[in-house]
Amino acid sequence: MIHFVGAGPGAADLITLRGVRLLQEADVVIYAGSLINTELLSNCKPGCELHDSARMTLEDVLAVMRAAEREGKTCVRLHSGDPSLYGAHREQMDALDELGIPYDVVPGVSSLMGAAAALRAEYTLPEVSQSLIVTRMEGRTPVPAGEKLRLMASHGCTMVLFLSASLLEGAQKELVAGGYSPDTPAAIVYRATWPDEAVYRCTVGTLAQCAREHAITHTALVTVGSFLGDTYERSRLYDPSFSHGFREASQQVEGCDQP
Repeated sequence: MIHFVGAGPGAADLITLRGVRLLQEADVVIYAGSLINTELLSNCKPGCELHDSARMTLEDVLAVMRAAEREGKTCVRLHSGDPSLYGAHREQMDALDELGIPYDVVPGVSSLMGAAAALRAEYTLPEVSQSLIVTRMEGRTPVPAGEKLRLMASHGCTMVLFLSASLLEGAQKELVAGGYSPDTPAAIVYRATWPDEAVYRCTVGTLAQCAREHAITHTALVTVGSFLGDTYERSRLYDPSFSHGFREASQQVEGCDQP
């Protein structure tokens, strides 16, 4: 059995309980050594076979999985964050389907959420943004024609860029060309939830400069949008004048904030 496990964004205690249990039970672990916190491997039992996928091809990874299955061993494929975001695990699952090898997927905390925690921010704010676009700047690997960054930017909602820290000169131009004003709030979150986590607040117009000043070239998320500002409306969910399925509206009282 192969278990794809999300390792979380970095902090060793942000993996799920299920993920820890599977690491403890595993006979073989294939881990993304360039991305995950290797402290997580301390959960592995003595004698567990460890493979760093940073130096492996897809074919190499599949060969280890096939061998583990042939020998009746439990194998964990440990991905950074959550495997469903830029995890390249679909191709592994398709190959396992062809081979008739069973597998399951354990979700993980994405760095997307780790960045919001570091910023002490909420991506979706009433009257500011109710949508979140997760994308990346086109580099050596292309993006679909309909998903060019300037087209995504035309929505003006909250945006988080993965895999783009080294491409911010171009990203900055595309964001402005798409409709964000240069003074739109932005932030670069470096190694969210790791001990050396750092948050650099800037604007869309100063993203590239900010990255240069702080020598940020990788392992960072770029966040863009007015959710980083100070203006928003109070949520209707907890408004005393708003009814929903669990609470009837009550008459709002002047000075209700007084004891």
